[in-house]
Amino acid sequence: MKQLVALTLAASLSSGLLQAQPPGPPKPPSAEERLKHVTEKMEKDLQLTKAQKDKLAAAFKIFFADMDKLRSSEKPPPPPPPPPPANKEAADKLIKERDSKIKQALTEDQFKKYLELEKQLRPGRHGKPGKDGPPPPNS
Repeated sequence: MKQLVALTLAASLSSGLLQAQPPGPPKPPSAEERLKHVTEKMEKDLQLTKAQKDKLAAAFKIFFADMDKLRSSEKPPPPPPPPPPANKEAADKLIKERDSKIKQALTEDQFKKYLELEKQLRPGRHGKPGKDGPPPPNS
């Protein structure tokens, strides 16, 4: 029974962590997808001949490739600032309360495994899994 509770808890924890992360910027469509979309739209709206369609496709293909190069040369935005100290203290308190409840539901070995799993699921710098964040409770 405790294993079922632990498994359910781990699943809900991982889904909760995934939902709590702010979504990143949407991935732009590839150059091929943009080219297809533009040529279809132009052909339909402008009633292009095959020769016109080919010339527009060639022009847009070069344009999209050059724009991708231009975008890739830009600096990425800086990482978000850390939360204010008051928010960090409140978050640490919530984490301790959560872990206290979880510890009561699990065996000692399960709780140790949970703490390791929780570290892996915790977002690190730049959204990568890592060891950033508050330390696990010592209770």
